[in-house]
Amino acid sequence: MKYIKLLMFSMGVCGAQQLVAQTTDSTLPINTVVERVQKLFQVFPVEKLHLHFDKPYYAVGDTLWFNTYLSRNLAEYEPSKIAYVEVLNSRDSLIQTLRIPLDKGMGDGYLVLDPQYLKQENYRFRAYTKWMSNFSTDYFYNKVVPVGDVINKKLITDISFINNDQNAAKSQAVIQFRDAVGKLLVNSKVNWSLISGWETISNGKGETDGLGKLTVNLSAKERDILKKAFLEVSIQENRNEKPLTSSFSLKNSLWDADVQFFPEGGDLLAGISKNVAFKAVSAEGKGVPVKGRILDGKGKQVAEFSDLGLGMGYFHLLPLANEKYEAVVTFANGQEKKYKLPAVVQNKANVVYVKQDETNLNMAIVTSDEDYTKNPNQSYYVLVQSNGHLVYAAQANLKSSTALIVIPKERLPNGIAQVTLMTPDGKVVSERLTFVKSEKLLDINLAVNKEQFKAKEKVNLKLSVLNNGKKYPGRYSIAVIDESKVPYDDNQDLSIVSNFLVTSELKGYIENPNAYFDEKNPNRDQALDALLMTQGYRRFDYQDLIAEKLPTLTFMPEQGIELAGTLRLNTGRTVSNGGLLLSIPSRSIRKDAYTDDKGRFFFKDLVFADSSKVTVNARGNDNYRNMVINMDQSYFPEIDKDNAYKNNFVMNIDRAIAPYLENSKKEYRKSILLDEVAVVGVQKKVITNRDFPAISGLSMPEHRIEPERLAGCNVLTMCLSTLLTGITYDSQTQKYYVSRDYNSGGRVPVQFFLNGMAIDEPGLNSINVIDIEGIEIFLKDDLGTVSRMYQNNGVVSIYTKKIEAKKPRMSLAEIEKLLPKSNVIDLFPLGYIKERKFYTPTYETPESKAVNDLRTTVYWNPKVEVTETGETALDFYNADGNGRYKVIVEGMDDTGNIGRKVIYYEVRL
Repeated sequence: MKYIKLLMFSMGVCGAQQLVAQTTDSTLPINTVVERVQKLFQVFPVEKLHLHFDKPYYAVGDTLWFNTYLSRNLAEYEPSKIAYVEVLNSRDSLIQTLRIPLDKGMGDGYLVLDPQYLKQENYRFRAYTKWMSNFSTDYFYNKVVPVGDVINKKLITDISFINNDQNAAKSQAVIQFRDAVGKLLVNSKVNWSLISGWETISNGKGETDGLGKLTVNLSAKERDILKKAFLEVSIQENRNEKPLTSSFSLKNSLWDADVQFFPEGGDLLAGISKNVAFKAVSAEGKGVPVKGRILDGKGKQVAEFSDLGLGMGYFHLLPLANEKYEAVVTFANGQEKKYKLPAVVQNKANVVYVKQDETNLNMAIVTSDEDYTKNPNQSYYVLVQSNGHLVYAAQANLKSSTALIVIPKERLPNGIAQVTLMTPDGKVVSERLTFVKSEKLLDINLAVNKEQFKAKEKVNLKLSVLNNGKKYPGRYSIAVIDESKVPYDDNQDLSIVSNFLVTSELKGYIENPNAYFDEKNPNRDQALDALLMTQGYRRFDYQDLIAEKLPTLTFMPEQGIELAGTLRLNTGRTVSNGGLLLSIPSRSIRKDAYTDDKGRFFFKDLVFADSSKVTVNARGNDNYRNMVINMDQSYFPEIDKDNAYKNNFVMNIDRAIAPYLENSKKEYRKSILLDEVAVVGVQKKVITNRDFPAISGLSMPEHRIEPERLAGCNVLTMCLSTLLTGITYDSQTQKYYVSRDYNSGGRVPVQFFLNGMAIDEPGLNSINVIDIEGIEIFLKDDLGTVSRMYQNNGVVSIYTKKIEAKKPRMSLAEIEKLLPKSNVIDLFPLGYIKERKFYTPTYETPESKAVNDLRTTVYWNPKVEVTETGETALDFYNADGNGRYKVIVEGMDDTGNIGRKVIYYEVRL
């Protein structure tokens, strides 16, 4: 409701207390500035995504559940109805892409953590809409989810680093080894290699001591090389057994820290006392505790400081003209470093925060007395942007060196407000971010019918929601977890509140985002203010907007799945008014489309599940035998490989989630016992890259295409462009490329292999499709075993069936089936995620209660709807876990207001 008022208000220009709004002979009248800035907010509305997971971490074999929320400013446009969720491993290889349909801004999904394809890792979940792809990937949703493994993992490791020389590229890694049941591997032989990119920097051998530990000396030419390297180890417990291997990132192998200082408003102004914020981060990108003092040019202490938490804080400083200041910083480990503060200036103006009360946000323009004396009646523009709206604009002529700006909070939504000070010629001279609390978040009340329950007892849960005293319909997701098995610091979580109000608005890494909204943290407001003074914000650039340089739009908000392409004759000429038929047998869908005068055709608003076969047929046209269908390639944004949220990677997953993995062992003990028995039987061997020496060094493929997906494909090259997930075909070069690198300008082609032998693209059509056993797609060659030899980027490996006997001569009908049918194309496009429901058992009889229930997620419901009554009731049964259960609800109502609530209850046997 409020957002619509804000949009209407921001079209005008308003004054403020102690500001004189007037027309001057400036380069750009403020009305012009407002109109040009408004173009961005009206034509390019902001969309944000949030994922609510049922748990903070998982184990291989689990099913991961999540719910997707779309937040948008209420501009006059149809919001996206499709969200994309990507799963990436720690080396930025794409594991899977999920297409989530959104209904009223919400859609649920899941991911089966298949032990055949996934291993213990830190997986990054990235979410976006195609509309968001028009802008910077910095504002995509990102979250790191650790996944442990007790099914396949036979080696448990714990690594720590010793680094005594902060200037050298040297360190020591101390690794402790255990077997799958936790037994220390003592006196065992270990081989190790230090690898950076494709290069092996060093390698060596060693033997574990009586505690199962081995110390490895690490060194490189430069510190950056070592921090980007990986340590790979293999340990031999018994001579007759296969060596066990593990790999470790060395990002945290070197101790280092850096401190940056940020004067409020951007400058140290001579004679103006204001805040100076600071941020201290370690080499792994996380905040470190610091304390320090500020010295002037004569070594006299003029201020002292210590952080508010997470290495951030601020202090007051009255800088003097022509003075130089230095900070002496002491870290928790006793290390001391010195840093120069920015130079003191006299000829600038800054915007600063004054205070915030129930009705107004008070800011101020400040400049030095000397600057004001030299330039009296200076004119400035003040612009305030919040949540994709220009909510305030004023022109000010300074009557003194200080002017107060009073902004009514009724015009501001909850969240970050960006206050910008600009000269009349459109040059930005100062900015200040501040967090505004203009209205209460959703008042969510959760109540269970008892304070203490028994195992497997039924729980009645009541949910009621108020929006500032009023009731609105809304949609919510609820997770109930056994906290004794899933311990987690809630401050570290990324909730719908901390995401939509803070994280989604800022560039860079935000550590412990929920801590800023936890009422148990007494200094949370000051800590949030320190964060906003030190964190980057560049969703747009005022200079570009004033120069009318608007973003280039490639995608509109998706309203459904669309398949498009071009119909041509085999001479290359496009076919206008050509008819095409699309059919999806699994959904009983048949749709017609006709080409426009450029030969383009579109099938819109399609609904089908992922892996569905889609056929596009042009045979209804005259002269169809000479027609060729060219389908458009799917676009996905490039992977941001330097994503700051890698700082959330868990170094020792085995130790970090030990209670959870112990429970996982009990859940999957049958899978583990299979390793200890001899199973006699005949199993069809799946051909993989491991069967061929030339490509055996490649890691696990990102995708595998089984023969069933090739059904109906007669000529291989006609199908590869749609079958090869993550690969793009360039018709001009007639080469295939890894899509992410291709979209970012890379032109190093993919290398094809047939049964371990390298082949060129022209040789692909010589492969008989019905003989193909499988196709593996490798989007990344981590060790460079293939790329160094063939100068390629990515590998597509094709395997054919063994020919056991000579086949009879092909019939004419069989030969005709193999001829290219370019007027009929079979596709397997990315469809919507298949529906799946969380299993909730009922325990109403003694027989039903006799089973063991080791669930960690006791209840998950991503589709909780609250009507106009503002409340709803739910019920579920507890598991066998004994201890504290945690209930988390997140969601939003129809006005766009958001909320989160956490409660606990006890379960006793």
